[in-house]
Amino acid sequence: MKTKCDRCDREATVTEVMVKAGQKVERHLCESCARDAGIAVSAGTSLEKLMTSFVLQHQQQVAAATGGGAAVQGQRTVANACKSCGLAFAEFRQKGLLGCPDCYRAFEPQLGPLLERAHQGSSCHCGKSPSRAALAEVVQQRLAVLRKQLGEAVAAEQYERAAVIRDELSRVVPAPTTAAGDGGGAKGAADQPTEGPRQ
Repeated sequence: MKTKCDRCDREATVTEVMVKAGQKVERHLCESCARDAGIAVSAGTSLEKLMTSFVLQHQQQVAAATGGGAAVQGQRTVANACKSCGLAFAEFRQKGLLGCPDCYRAFEPQLGPLLERAHQGSSCHCGKSPSRAALAEVVQQRLAVLRKQLGEAVAAEQYERAAVIRDELSRVVPAPTTAAGDGGGAKGAADQPTEGPRQ
């Protein structure tokens, strides 16, 4: 649904967003009302124009850096098309969209530097780890150290030390409740009951 101008009934093509007294205020205006209100109206730049200028600028930089030799090679590869979908690089430059996953391989020489720039110098997406994942890794490392210490204490027959380590292990991660005789869990001092005898 198209937004109408706040002053007249024509289609709004300009949106002015202001913050007054901590409140966001939006005004939707047509071009003529926007000019009357003193808002500079400029023709918007489409995504395809931005992508085309970006690709052309990059090709010019490559040609300048290699003394023009890459320009001829660049023109030759631009004429190439994706073998899967038939998209030519010139079409990509006009539309700003690739046709299929194989286009990445077909246009790799041209797209590689663009993707590196978009990923801040890396040629592949690295992503981020959630903070929970880092915490889980620290817990797993702590558990491994405690289990090793527990095994060493039992092997050295230091049962009081083993009991302290077992208690610390149970604080780090509570032991799962298992049915008797299911064979689950590690054997040793950690399987000893921590409660008093049941009556």
